[in-house]
Amino acid sequence: METNTKTITIYTMKYCPYCDSAKRFFKSKDLLFKEIMVDEEDEATWKKLEKQTGYKTMPQIFIGDEFIGGYTQLMEADKSGKLKTLIDY
Repeated sequence: METNTKTITIYTMKYCPYCDSAKRFFKSKDLLFKEIMVDEEDEATWKKLEKQTGYKTMPQIFIGDEFIGGYTQLMEADKSGKLKTLIDY
């Protein structure tokens, strides 16, 4: 796998098909990412993420400090070319 110029961080939870799809996408591009598994009972982390992103769902994907969104937004960013400008792959 290649070293990314910016850190990719994915907040995930168990039994989340969109989380699995996002991880598969990054692996298919040979991009390293940091996964942070959030327990369903971890209210403090959920509230922190919701306040930071406005999202109540997983995954929550960051490239560097920029919040990309969830899996759907990741696919939109890839299709539009925005993702390629954020991560040189």
